[in-house]
Amino acid sequence: MTPKPKPKRFGEGDAVPSLVPPAIAAGSLAALGQPTLEAGGGALLRPWLISDAGGVVEAFRDPAIQRWHVRGADSLEEAQGWIRRWQSTWEDETEGHWAVAGAESGALLGRLSLKAWNLTDGTAEVAYWTVPAARGTGVCPRAVTALADWALDEGRFHRLELAHSTANPASCRAAVKAGFTEEGVRRGAALHADGWHDMHLHARLAQDGRGSCRPAGSASPAGD
Repeated sequence: MTPKPKPKRFGEGDAVPSLVPPAIAAGSLAALGQPTLEAGGGALLRPWLISDAGGVVEAFRDPAIQRWHVRGADSLEEAQGWIRRWQSTWEDETEGHWAVAGAESGALLGRLSLKAWNLTDGTAEVAYWTVPAARGTGVCPRAVTALADWALDEGRFHRLELAHSTANPASCRAAVKAGFTEEGVRRGAALHADGWHDMHLHARLAQDGRGSCRPAGSASPAGD
């Protein structure tokens, strides 16, 4: 009797190998390199520079950023340390961090992060903040759209999640404008300075297609 072929297993060196291949091959994103993305309206997403540290310190003087991100930058040296870590995570294939900046002025407009990478399932989490002077300009939803379009297309992610406190409607509006579907509420999921907050969960899947928040005539946000 001819023996049945064994099912192909992936990650044979792992303690528990899988019967399905990873959604994103290990090493592929590091080899691709972190892209710079156009976000329309004269803004772009680019990798962080040490010279951005002063802008980070200034941003974290804003009470709203402190409230929703539950941290503060007490010195230029501390902000430089954050940026060094943000710069290192791409090669490690654990996170991606971008400065949102004026394409011509270079002024810091905000931060956008793709965190908690799971290459096996092709998932990650989106987080962001915007400096006070850039709020109300539409730069946040455009930047989130640009990053999500790239991650779900060229980055080969399958699902991106985005969560915000239910007490933060501005973040909710940005998520919806960027095409993230509202999926529900995670009760008591995040600890803020004033106690535990319910977190509103949004998500975009690769099958949802590209976002629609880019202004008409803007360049494609594909990586350079």
